[in-house]
Amino acid sequence: MLLEAREAPTAVAHQLAHDAWAYRDFAALLRSQPPASMLTIARGSSDHAAQYAGYLIMARLGRLVTSLPMSLVTLYQSKIDCGGLASLAFSQSGQSPDLIEPTRYFRAGGAMTAAFVNDGASPLARAAQWLFPLHAGVETSIAATKSVIAQMTAGARLVAAWQNDAALQAAVAGLPRVLSRAAAADWSAAVDTLNGADRLLVIGRGLGLPVALEAALKFKETCGLQAEAFSGAEVQHGPVALVEEGYPLLVFAPRGPAQASLLALADAMRSRGARVLLAAPAGTPRTSLPIAESAAIDLDPISMLQSFYPMVEALSRARGLDPDRPRHLNKVTRTQ
Repeated sequence: MLLEAREAPTAVAHQLAHDAWAYRDFAALLRSQPPASMLTIARGSSDHAAQYAGYLIMARLGRLVTSLPMSLVTLYQSKIDCGGLASLAFSQSGQSPDLIEPTRYFRAGGAMTAAFVNDGASPLARAAQWLFPLHAGVETSIAATKSVIAQMTAGARLVAAWQNDAALQAAVAGLPRVLSRAAAADWSAAVDTLNGADRLLVIGRGLGLPVALEAALKFKETCGLQAEAFSGAEVQHGPVALVEEGYPLLVFAPRGPAQASLLALADAMRSRGARVLLAAPAGTPRTSLPIAESAAIDLDPISMLQSFYPMVEALSRARGLDPDRPRHLNKVTRTQ
């Protein structure tokens, strides 16, 4: 897990060196035939990358994006209208039937279908009309790392091409250098704070919420920690009642419109006695986990995740577990 997490900057550089024509041509199609509706299709860590891409599309392009409940197609046999639809599937292996079957269904119905997948020869890759290989290389760790970062990069790359935004395209091109800095960031404060914890709230908002969701999943699968992720707004509608003296919280507060409210929430939780770990740019008051800033604010969540992965791997080992062999899990999960 650690080795593959540290390979992410190289994997992203490799991805950026390939398939420029595919991003260009698919973006041109999206501009000339704007979709009336958009879906993402994904599970697990890939779904968090898909949510990041979806939020980025909604925030920058004003197109509503929905995460598809795949059982509508695989179990309920719902006759979803494919007119004007674009579907974006995200996967490391491209093997799970509940990603493949909806993609085939939508393509047969005339929708635009795209797959962002690490295995370019997988059934999912063959099912979609447009293929965007992640080029992350073989990932053997059960806990996905570099493939997730590669998927988030691919989502940002698509948005930059769709918008024809030179500044965002340049920022995406600079991600390998940013990720190299992020991989070396000192997040050891989180290991010290969470080593003896048995529960945890992980907070994000906006483009940072998918990172909080991914972090909570990794805490569960590699550290045996009951971690739950919430929006900084949603947590105040009930879950905040859990917070008491000594309760641990990890707050992701990257630059952007959501940062002020997240910093205020962190302060409020400290006043209740919570042990708050704050991931924010260096220089932000009371930051314990420094974020490597990118050339575009919207890309900071990717660098946050790059810093998170080595930390959670170290936390797993500090808790006496083996992050490379999580209990009850397999690398490829096939669900219907």
